Amino acid sequence: MRAPSLRQLEALMAVIEGGTVSRAAEIMRISQPAASKLIRDLEADTGLELFERESGRLVPTGRGMRLYEEVQRIFGGVHQLTRAVEAIRREERGHLVIGAMPALSGMFLSRVLSGFLARYPDVFISVETRSSQFLSEAVLLRRLDLALVVNSHEHPSVTVEHLQAPPMVVIMPHGHRLSDKSEITPEDLKDEPFIALGESSRTRNLVDAAFRRYNLQPKVVIESTTIHNVGELVAAGLGLTIADPLSLEFAANRVTARPFRPTQIYDYHIIRPVRARNSSLVSAFVEEVHAASLKVQLIV
Repeated sequence: MRAPSLRQLEALMAVIEGGTVSRAAEIMRISQPAASKLIRDLEADTGLELFERESGRLVPTGRGMRLYEEVQRIFGGVHQLTRAVEAIRREERGHLVIGAMPALSGMFLSRVLSGFLARYPDVFISVETRSSQFLSEAVLLRRLDLALVVNSHEHPSVTVEHLQAPPMVVIMPHGHRLSDKSEITPEDLKDEPFIALGESSRTRNLVDAAFRRYNLQPKVVIESTTIHNVGELVAAGLGLTIADPLSLEFAANRVTARPFRPTQIYDYHIIRPVRARNSSLVSAFVEEVHAASLKVQLIV
């Protein structure tokens, strides 16, 4: 017995699925005699009677149907493999998996994505918003192509790049009496109702340290665990806060911002695997991150 060729097996499937040799020839884009020859050669090579001839038509025998079912299963696996290969190629060519800590996952990340997709409209992007620790581990495991985090640790398999974020600012409701000042110090804020993040947050630590230089403490009236809540409370007129402009950009049209002295910088980092897939796309995305940080919408 000779091993059947793929073309012969295609002819078998085409005849059974098309119902006639002529239809099979159309499906395979060959002549009818060529299709008939493929079937005859298949029967000769396998030593099996695969079709019965009835009134000029080919009717599959039981053996023919059994072989058809096996071929169908094998071809199905081949097609599935082909789809998997295409999916891999598509991902390698145009798929990025991005991570961002919650503070940067709002308007700032939206501006980054808008700028990037304007340049690469065919790239598919997945975004994961989690804690910096979780994202750092995900980059280390190469589950993420890039992540925006704070307090990143050095590792030989990870590239860490500082994000040039603008200095922290005082955020206050529109029309507040301090909005007339060109810059604001802890002395100006000592009696003002203050909306603070939790004591474990880096922002809170920076703010408290700045006040200690003046032997002062902020007059905290409300404490919240998320920067989004803090921004909404300030916009509602319940107090002031100090934050980096990137994290409070969503409230830009509803609050007033003024420079805070002494200058405080919130250290964001861009991390990515050293041997990142889609390295050119990742580099382009990093460019957009830096560009967006220089065009923060929270006007001071």
